Amino acid sequence: MTEHTEAPAVDAGGIRDVVSVRLPAVSAYLSVLRTATAGLAARLDFTLDEIEDLRIAVDEACAMLLTQAVPGTDLTAEFELTGQEMAVRVEVSTVGSSPPKRDEFAWMVLTALADDVDAVTDSPDRMAIVLRKRRGAARPA
Repeated sequence: MTEHTEAPAVDAGGIRDVVSVRLPAVSAYLSVLRTATAGLAARLDFTLDEIEDLRIAVDEACAMLLTQAVPGTDLTAEFELTGQEMAVRVEVSTVGSSPPKRDEFAWMVLTALADDVDAVTDSPDRMAIVLRKRRGAARPA
């Protein structure tokens, strides 16, 4: 497991940090990622409910990706903290995989817990899920 933190930069909203974590693409390591998610969200003063939503959303996104990950490869997570928002991109190497179906239960869970969710396939052998959560954002009723 490796962790890399870029030198903090300050934007108009205050904080702007990027933290990258690379773990084996195995579910046994997801607890490390959940803990990192909670710690970083706490740094932005997210509420306990918002922190728990993020932890569950990151866990669910990883679980979706791990089913398509090439065995023996890594899962990469990049957290971008900007003022009142956290963006999380989790990514794995894949072979001939298709993006998650947006009408499945797991995708609905993601969209209920995060403010924005997207699946990204920049190349045929990589897949990512990107989540955004804003502090204090009202959730749909």
